[in-house]
Amino acid sequence: MADEWEGEQSAEEQEEENATLEEFAEPAESAPPGGGKSIDFILDIPLEVTVELGRTNMLINDLLQLGQGSVVELNKLAGEPLEILVNRKLIARGEVVVVNEKFGVRLTDIISPIERVQSLS
Repeated sequence: MADEWEGEQSAEEQEEENATLEEFAEPAESAPPGGGKSIDFILDIPLEVTVELGRTNMLINDLLQLGQGSVVELNKLAGEPLEILVNRKLIARGEVVVVNEKFGVRLTDIISPIERVQSLS
């Protein structure tokens, strides 16, 4: 009697197996013209963009002494380009501009993909 059950599948089991296989099959209509894959799904991912004027290290005591009008010395010289970081990775350098009474950054140098890969190591 055990032999009878081993080789036979019920109609329900066959339908479940077919449905599972169909779930993993890619529809032919999903690929955009030209055979490439669409990357539109990543266009709404938020990124953290930071413009860095400079950095410094301070002791807690010095930090507590800061008040209105205090000057904090940074590691960059006046006129040096700002660094533009995306998700804490350097992607460009630029300069400060004023647009409609707001600060902005004009990109002057885009970091090449090779330089970005080298900076990861």
